[in-house]
Amino acid sequence: MFQIIFNELSAAEISALPKKLQLELLAEFQILPEDLDHLDSERFGVIQREGKKLYRYRAKDYRIYFEKTDEGVTVRRVLH
Repeated sequence: MFQIIFNELSAAEISALPKKLQLELLAEFQILPEDLDHLDSERFGVIQREGKKLYRYRAKDYRIYFEKTDEGVTVRRVLH
């Protein structure tokens, strides 16, 4: 089963946002495993950090940084 997991830091960052905005961002962050194979350059970016490949997803004025895992994706940061 494909899962989206928030680490402690990203969970705190998204929790600090107003509830309505949280729901809007999560509704926009609809990602499937095949999306990572064919990235839309308007919505996604790829960066290398500390030997890991991180993906950046744009949702409204926010950036969601995540990495691909065997289970799905792990969200590392949610930044404005």
